[in-house]
Amino acid sequence: MNAQTPKVAELNLPQAFLLLATNDQDGTPEVPVYALRTTLAGAILAELELIGAIGLQGKHVRATGTAPQTDFQHELELIRGKSRPHTPKRWVAMLEGRAEVQRVYEGMAALGIVEHVGEKHLGVFRTVLYPEKDHAPEAALLKKIQAALSGAPSDAGASDATASDATPTDVGARDAGTPAPAKPDATAPDARTTALIALLQAAGLLGKLVPAADKIRARELAKDYWPSRAVEDELRMIRLAEEEEPGI
Repeated sequence: MNAQTPKVAELNLPQAFLLLATNDQDGTPEVPVYALRTTLAGAILAELELIGAIGLQGKHVRATGTAPQTDFQHELELIRGKSRPHTPKRWVAMLEGRAEVQRVYEGMAALGIVEHVGEKHLGVFRTVLYPEKDHAPEAALLKKIQAALSGAPSDAGASDATASDATPTDVGARDAGTPAPAKPDATAPDARTTALIALLQAAGLLGKLVPAADKIRARELAKDYWPSRAVEDELRMIRLAEEEEPGI
């Protein structure tokens, strides 16, 4: 990893998810496009929750009083500005889209992690793909995920911990919902890694990335995590809608 490449702890959740959900070689998504967009929207909510900008109050997502500056300030202001609060599933549906996906990709391209590769037709870019340029960030993410699912301590666990990785008990009166093991565990992963595991599982990617993953431990880590539940609910509705579409 060179000096310009960010550490794993510096990647936000949407970046981490999108990096793992993209084929290293050709830059195509490893899941259907609708699943990529929906899970990315959930990752944005998860990122805002992790930094203390939003929380789940009852059945609705609400902005907190103060929050640090974030790459997703626009989304935070949308949540803060709503006169009527929405459910997590509703916010996932509102935030999903091609523009959000491309913006996160372009951010990683600026960091030198992926490469912007466009196909032109009549002088206009029609298809843009983002194959991997630097494998170090993805390798480090996978190492942390594998350690979390095996219960083994992660080499980077202690040193990479930041204020944004803190659990709700670390940051005060945060609403329940940040994924965490049911009991204190010396080998428990940080909240950011656990959130990423929950999102990957919701997208159907976890088993592909870590075939030997302990499924029981993965379910326990992701249990009751509201951003991933919202993703699962929205994906379920999309699939049901597709199944109900009349045939030709």
